Parts: sequence; C-alpha cells; structure tokens
Amino acid sequence: MPAVNVRASIILGAFQHAQAELIGRAVVLTDGKAGTVEDVWLDELHGLRIAIAGHDGRWPVSTIKFAQAANEPSSLRTAVVTEQDRAAPRPTKP
Repeated sequence: MPAVNVRASIILGAFQHAQAELIGRAVVLTDGKAGTVEDVWLDELHGLRIAIAGHDGRWPVSTIKFAQAANEPSSLRTAVVTEQDRAAPRPTKP
C-alpha cells in the first residue's frame, strides 16, 4: 500500500475514533455554550469541529472546556448553562 494511502487510513481511523468518543456526550465550551454533541466534522483548514444540540454553528474541538466522562449516566447528557447560572455570584474563600 502506498505511503499516502497509509497516512489517509490513519487520519480516517483517528476521525472515526473521535466521532465515537464525542457524539452523544455532554460538553461545555469555553464561551459557556453547553449541550450534547450532535456531529463531528473534519475540516481541512480548522481540524475537528463539533455541532452542539440547540446551538447553530460549528466549533473547534479545542474549545471544549468540559466533556462528560464515558462512565457517567446518560441522564447527564442534557447539561445546560443558563444566563442565571453564569451571572450567579460564586462563593469566595475566607
């Protein structure tokens, strides 16, 4: 098999692995958007990009701040951060 085919196979394998790991997981992005990953794309200019349920657009995978662990129950897959949650004062340490 030519070297270019081997390289393409490696890239596609890694892409399929990323899809399997991310689709259906609850995530929170660095800008506060939260939801369940609906789809993953491989963009030749930007790398891996994700779509989140309830939000229009695609975001780089690098903007994921938090992702649901693989062993967490599926009931946690609908994480939503509201404006009130972001605006609520955080407790300070004495």
